[in-house]
Amino acid sequence: MAGLKFRRGRPYKWDMELREIEVFGEPGAVVYLADCVDLMRLMPAGSVDTVFADPPYRLSNGGFTVENGRLAPVDKGSWDRSLGSFGEDHAFNERWLGEAHRILKPGGTIWVSGTHHVIFSLGFALQALGFRIINSVAWEKPDPPPNALHTAFTHAHETLIWAGKRGARHTFNYDAVNSRDPASQVGSVWRIPPPSRREKRHGRHPTQKPLRLVRRALLACTREGDLVFDPFSGSGTTGVAAKELNRSFVGAEMEEEYAELAARRMGASERGGVLREVSGRPVLE
Repeated sequence: MAGLKFRRGRPYKWDMELREIEVFGEPGAVVYLADCVDLMRLMPAGSVDTVFADPPYRLSNGGFTVENGRLAPVDKGSWDRSLGSFGEDHAFNERWLGEAHRILKPGGTIWVSGTHHVIFSLGFALQALGFRIINSVAWEKPDPPPNALHTAFTHAHETLIWAGKRGARHTFNYDAVNSRDPASQVGSVWRIPPPSRREKRHGRHPTQKPLRLVRRALLACTREGDLVFDPFSGSGTTGVAAKELNRSFVGAEMEEEYAELAARRMGASERGGVLREVSGRPVLE
């Protein structure tokens, strides 16, 4: 893979520089094999409508979980390990969120997900960088793995923070995500099962998010034709959701096997397919 090149303090040569980076996918739905901060530094300011980010949770540090009824070490990969200290991990969050703030349009919004291991760092960094928090959403997992060591409550949810730039009006497609009954508004607790086998038929990723979760988030805050960016593309769930909703997508991914997986999944999805399938009713599923 060719190294990324950019010049600080001078105009970015967007097309020329991107040609040097290996890319996977198709027109309108691509993943660059690149560090997300380096890639965002090549992107023009105010060019992205929405960022959806599932960053490293820093869980792969010698802990244990339960898999198929047995204790198993938590080791998702080197990318999920701490950078050495809380300060270094937080500084990383500040770096990529700072670039995300720069590339977002004034009315653009960002979604970030995490467990308690990282979400407070993310929330603090968001506010320090000039974001305002719109919602904090709890993704409730119907069948979470039990707490194997019996030392705490079962970890049954993850948190998603939805934020926008201060002083700007954001997009919220109320009618698209809610029914016509005011008593049935979608709240801030989303009970959604983990990814199904069908969602993993092209390959697996250890932190893959349910398509239904990402789809709902994007439907709420973007319009057809908008550009969605995912700095930690992984298995490409954000790209699949964006394509199904007829949004454009760009992602960054450091691991080639996952960039290839994302390309396979995006290639197998139908552009605008979900919109046609559910035309005339909210996309809640």
